[in-house]
Amino acid sequence: MGRRPWARGALLISPERPTTFDRETLDLLHQRREVDIETVRLDGKRRRTRIWIVVDGDRVYVRSVRGDRGQWYQSVSERPDEAALHVGDTVFPVRAVPAVDEESIARCSAGLESKYGRSRASLLSMLQPSTLETTLLLQPR
Repeated sequence: MGRRPWARGALLISPERPTTFDRETLDLLHQRREVDIETVRLDGKRRRTRIWIVVDGDRVYVRSVRGDRGQWYQSVSERPDEAALHVGDTVFPVRAVPAVDEESIARCSAGLESKYGRSRASLLSMLQPSTLETTLLLQPR
């Protein structure tokens, strides 16, 4: 894979920080076909991008359809603690954690296939090898 921009220390998880969303939030995210992710670019500008989202049990996954070339992915990679999900009028501050282990990639891919199977062409783009390593686990912050 190309660029690996993850900020130093991005994988550290604070014991005080919850790592999963509450059931109500998980249900809401599961029901939504798309959400907006807000990221902060290196120049400080905020940007929203509409993305697909997968809930698998108590885990929330997202993946960049453009692989590591996606602008939102690059921004969240540089500033993993400054992202937020926008669902209607509700904002959920999130922390993005790389989820590139085989199990997480498989869980995200299965969730994408189940939820977005009718959007075959777009779904195939999300299952390409170049996108798999952009799988992220989102945690509340």
